[in-house]
Parts: sequence; C-alpha cells; structure tokens
Amino acid sequence: MTFPIVPLFDTDYQTTLNTKPFLKLAGDVALDASAFKTDSDVISATKTLLSKYSKSVSLLLTGSKQFNEDQLINILNNGISYLFTNDSASIKFDSIPNDRIQSIPQFIQLSSDITLESFIQGFISQIKTDRKDGLYTTLVVDNKERCLGLVYSSLESIKEAITKQVGVYFSRSRNEIWVKGLTSGNTQALLSVDIDCDSDALKFTVSQDGTGFCHTGTKSCFGDLAYGLNGLEHTLNDRMINAVDGSYTQRLFKDETLLNAKIKEEAEELTEATTKNELAWEAADLFYFAMVRLVKNGVSLADVERNLSMKNLKITRRKGDAKPRFLQESAEEPANKKAKLQRTIGANDKIYLDVVQSSNIEGVTKAVTRPIQKTSQIMHLVNPIIDNVKTKGDQALIEYTKKFDGVELKAPVLEAPFPAEYFEGLTEEMKQSLDISIENVRKFHAAQLQKKPLVVTTQPGVICSRFPRAIEKVGLYIPGGTAILPSTALMLGIPAQVAGCKEIIFASPPRKSDGKVSPEVVYVASKCGASKIVLAGGAQAVAAMAYGTESVPKVDKILGPGNQFVTAAKMYVQNDTQALCSIDMPAGPSEVLVIADEDADVDFVASDLLSQAEHGIDSQVILVGVNLSEKKVQLIQEAVHEQACALPRVDIVRQCIAHSTIILCDNYPEAFEMSNKYAPEHLILQINEADRYVPLVDNAGSIFVGSYTPESCGDYSSGTNHTLPTYGYARQYSGANTATFQKFITSQQVTAEGLDNIGKAVMCIAKVEGLDGHRNAVKIRMNKLGLLPKNFQ
Repeated sequence: MTFPIVPLFDTDYQTTLNTKPFLKLAGDVALDASAFKTDSDVISATKTLLSKYSKSVSLLLTGSKQFNEDQLINILNNGISYLFTNDSASIKFDSIPNDRIQSIPQFIQLSSDITLESFIQGFISQIKTDRKDGLYTTLVVDNKERCLGLVYSSLESIKEAITKQVGVYFSRSRNEIWVKGLTSGNTQALLSVDIDCDSDALKFTVSQDGTGFCHTGTKSCFGDLAYGLNGLEHTLNDRMINAVDGSYTQRLFKDETLLNAKIKEEAEELTEATTKNELAWEAADLFYFAMVRLVKNGVSLADVERNLSMKNLKITRRKGDAKPRFLQESAEEPANKKAKLQRTIGANDKIYLDVVQSSNIEGVTKAVTRPIQKTSQIMHLVNPIIDNVKTKGDQALIEYTKKFDGVELKAPVLEAPFPAEYFEGLTEEMKQSLDISIENVRKFHAAQLQKKPLVVTTQPGVICSRFPRAIEKVGLYIPGGTAILPSTALMLGIPAQVAGCKEIIFASPPRKSDGKVSPEVVYVASKCGASKIVLAGGAQAVAAMAYGTESVPKVDKILGPGNQFVTAAKMYVQNDTQALCSIDMPAGPSEVLVIADEDADVDFVASDLLSQAEHGIDSQVILVGVNLSEKKVQLIQEAVHEQACALPRVDIVRQCIAHSTIILCDNYPEAFEMSNKYAPEHLILQINEADRYVPLVDNAGSIFVGSYTPESCGDYSSGTNHTLPTYGYARQYSGANTATFQKFITSQQVTAEGLDNIGKAVMCIAKVEGLDGHRNAVKIRMNKLGLLPKNFQ
C-alpha cells in the first residue's frame, strides 16, 4: 500500500493543487479522461504532474470510446502508469499489456470532494501499531530514496505533518511533537507519505534543507551521503559555484568542445574494454564527464531518473538500430513495417496458445523459432571461473560453492562409501520407486550393450573388425541446489555402469539448508557405483572434472544437463586440447511437440503440453493438429487453462505458453514434415494407430507413442533415457544411450594373400597423393613375398 487515497483530477488540476497542496502527498494520482478532449491534453497534464507533484499518474476511463487504441498507446507511452476502468473487456487491445489495465481502485476520490480532514482521516484509518506507546515507526528518506533516519510518529504529529506539508514527528526523549528544523534550521518539506505492506510502518519522503538530518551535522543518521552518482552530482553542483581557478572541472564547465570530446572518447574506451575492472574503470570515467554536462546544463539525476521511468512505461519500442555512421553495415527495412510485441499472459488472463495455419509461412516460422542463446555473453562470465579452477583447484571450488550456493565446505568431494547421514530422509516408497526406475533403465540399456566385435572379411586375407571399449572415466553433472533430480542421476549413472566405465564421478551442488546433496541423488550414486560426488555446481564443477583438482580426478567425458553456464563450460572444455574431454551433446531449453488428431483426448493433450511448459519460461511447447475442428481447438485451449491454473508453477507456465503455438495441418504427412523440420526433444503422438506413423519420424530425441504414453514416463521410469538433444540438435545427435559411454576401436589383419589382393590398389592411390613412404611400406612387403614383377617401379 502507498497512500490510501488516489485523488482524481480534471483539467483544472493545477488550481486544485494550489488550493489543496496536501493532495500532492498522496504520490499517486489519476486523471479523469472524460475531462480531456485529446490524448495530447492528457499527456501534457501527465508530464506536468510528474515533474512537479506526483510519483505516478493513471487515467480513469469511464466510457469505452473516449480514446482509440493508438491514442491509448500514445498515452501509456508518455507517462501514464495504468488505465483504470470498470469494464476491462471494452479496452482489450492486442498492443496493450493486460497488466497496464486495472479495475478502478476503491480509494479513488474526486479531488473536489477531498477536504484536509477527510484526507487525514483516510490515511489514519488505514494504519495500525502494536507498540504500547501508540507510536508508528517512520522511515525518513530524501527525494532520491536515500535513508535519512528512523523516527516515530503519533496521530497528532501525522495530522500536523499533513496539514503543514513539513517534517513533523514525535520526540520520545522530550515526549512532545517535534517539528524538524524548528530550532536548528534544518527544515524538511514533506513530499509524500506512504504506508508499508503491513500498515504498521510509515515512510516520509522529504526535501531536506540545511546541513542535514542528523543532530551530529551529517546528512543522515547513518553518515554523510557523499557517495555514488548522487554524491558526484552534489560535488559538481558545488564546483559550479566554488571551483578553484584553473581546476580541470572548471575547465570542463567552460570548454564545451573539450567536454564533448571527452564524453566521446570515454564512450569509445568503454566499448573497447574487456575485463571486469576495465569496464568498471571506463564506465566511471564516462559517468563523470556525462554528469559534468548534465550539471552544466541544469539537468539533475532526478530528471534523468524520471525519463528512465517514462521509458520503462513505454509499451511500444523503437527498433533500436544505431545510426549508420556507427555501424559498418546497416540493412534497411521497410519503413511501414510495424513492430510486433510479444504476447504476455497476466495473472487474471486466460492461458491459451496462439493458433496458426500451416499455410501461414511467416506465422509458422515465428512459432518454431527457439529462444536465442547468448553464448558469447555467457562465455565472458564462464572463462574466469574455468581459469580460476584450473589454477586454484579445490580452493576455487570451495570459494565458488560459498559464493553461489551459500554453503561453506571443508572439502569439496564426498567419497564412497557415502556416509549414512547422507541417506537420512529417504523414504521406503522413494527407494522402491527409484529401484523400479533403475531396473527398467538398466534392462533397456543392457540390451543396447555391444559386447562382441564386428568381424568382416572384405577381401580374401583381409579381416576388418570393430569392437567396443568403455570410456574409462566419466563425470556426470546432476543439477541440484533447490531442485532434487535423482532421475537425471539414474539416467546417466546406470548406462555408465552398464557400459563398464571404470570410474563414475557425480557433481551436484549442495543444498543451502544443510550443505548436503539430496539423499535421493546419493542413493542413486551408490547404486551405480559412483566413486565420488563433487559438491559443486555450475561452470566450476565442469572445470573441476575436465581438468582435475587435488581431490577431483580428471575425466574423459562429461555428461548431463544444466543451466546456460554449465552448457557454456561444457562447450568450452570440449574444444580445449588441454582438457582432452568430450561432452554428450549441446543443450538448450526443454521442448515438446505433440501431434494430435480429432480423436485425441483433450485432457491428455493439455497435460502433455503443460508437463513441458512448467520446466521454464524459455521452454517451448508446440501442438501440431491434424484436421482439428474449431471446437476441438477450443476444448484443448480450455483444458490447458483449467489444468495450468491448478499447477504450483503456473507463473512459469504463463510465460511459456505466451510464446507457444498450435499449428493446424491438413494431413498426417504434412504434420510429420513439420515435426521433422523442428526436430523436437520430445515428440508425442496422440493420433489413431500412432505406431504406424513412427517410420515417418526422421528427427526427434525420443518418441512417445499413443495416448497412454506421456512424456513423464520417459522422464522417470519407462527405461528410455531422458537426456536428449534440444534446440534442433536431434537432427545430428542421439539421446544418451549405452554407446554414449563407449568408444569403438577398429582393427585389421592382412595376410600375404590379402596383401596380394589390395597391395597394388594401395600403392596406386599413395602414388597419386604423393606419399611415397606409404607406397614403399607395401612395396617392400610385396617384393619380399615375390608378389611383384621384376624391375617393378
């Protein structure tokens, strides 16, 4: 809660505020749209109120056709925070976010009807205190929101403060009303009064005059406020008046050409900076010269912040291109192309997917475009972490675990056999569930295991073979912290054990609550024979396994999902010859594509879409419909909304569904062509005789066939692996399997007969390639065997 009264003004707002100056203490005000003829009039009033009187301005709409969509957008782009209405449906426009349209607040009142007494009573009626002395804790801040001190207010002091619009409090030491500055001269003009969320604490925003707020002479009771940009502004304002002759700051104030040149110079140096320290240093220089120019021209930080707030309220954005002279290349786009806003779903909005016809090429392209991965930006953060782990080893792991996970460790590794205390809290039901899943995953992956060598006689006397060998040491990354992911642990650990890897190492960040890894993950680690659990997450865990530390063995391959930092670290180490470490596959946000026809169960379809949507806001869910009727689409949308609202992670679902789509196709071949182009991580077939269509699938991480096969089964217990390629990588990569933990070696054995059969071909090709050593290795052998004619060259 801020101030419990929102004054409603008409066009004569300045006269009203001059006669009732106490109204500005409300901070938030509203304009009556019916009193203004044009949107320009509303904008002019808004800017005046924001610059002189109020913190925020909203617009009350009492009619559905007062302003059209373009006018309302213009109003919202120029300072209006919210549109108040009793009929939100009447102003539903695609271009206006739902959260900018609100019901009329219950405390809104015509400014002409508000008296000083009713204003004071309206405020006092909303506050409470549990203090025995009946006082109210009051935080005093300046107009830059910096804390000046903590004081107390009584009902009488509040009334006097609002009446006089000055800082008035209650002095507990003197047991009387205290008018700030009455004797010291350090007076306060009261700008606004706010109530906290529990209605038992107040915030007075004031303009402080004199030497400061504190009786010791400092600006605040917590010391002087001469720091940051506000401190710099204060110093520069002083230098404008009292600058020492010949000082550099005075020279900058007087020499416009020099000042502009320095601003451009520092801006360029900022763009060239690469390290954290360089960026901070160059930014500080740029801020200094920019502040000199602001102060010289009478522009305050408050003016800048007000403009930032105005920009933040904009709902349409400029394209954002730089001017051509700042670009090496510039591509022109049609001037009449209208920028499109990404759809948002508010807390009270219906949760539904966009619908697009497959014939709409532009719409389909937009629907299947995945979120952009800003790899280069992430790498700038990941590289120093990797270098630090390589240099400092265990010490770096301990430091990062404290910094990122909030856990202080004595040692960064948990050795097997794992202590009994790490299994505490593991229920018998969970053990049985994990055991079923482990057994199914083991059974399926054991069936994949290639034990016997492949032997082929390509020519008489030429025997070629290929045989598997387990990768010796593997590192398995299991996301953790606030999450519990034993399913990922078993999906990676069991295939590694089946393949015969000699050393299996887990890495998972410890919980902040007790510094331990979840007992479910530890249980799986013990079942699959893991030798160690590295108590770390993120890029630091990947680096430790890739390069090794004092207590973490270097591994040959790293597998497992993670956030963007984990993915970036995995991509880095696989390309570093010093690490000599491979990875399972690139990774991106989770995704699902469901193909459904008219006979699909709408509740099943909705649940499959939502099971993936709850993963994260960047997840993507797509429904490809085959000859779906309008009624069927409507029923699916209703099921999505109903089920989503019952999910604990509904806020995440809203953001995911806002960029998810139903694509309507005319037939099955078209639907599968669409799916193959997208190459989904999870492909669910909710169509008649679904198994008949599996041969049409060329690109997918894993397929879920039939209406009774939700993706959840594959995630946990069916036996297939849920570590799958995302982001379209199903075109090139397989999901994790037994072979993922193996490498394959080839061999060949050539007899004299075999050399006679292929030797001349080898020598001929080697001669063409200019590799005489290769040719000679065969020639010498064939010559000794008497397989070459005399004088053979």
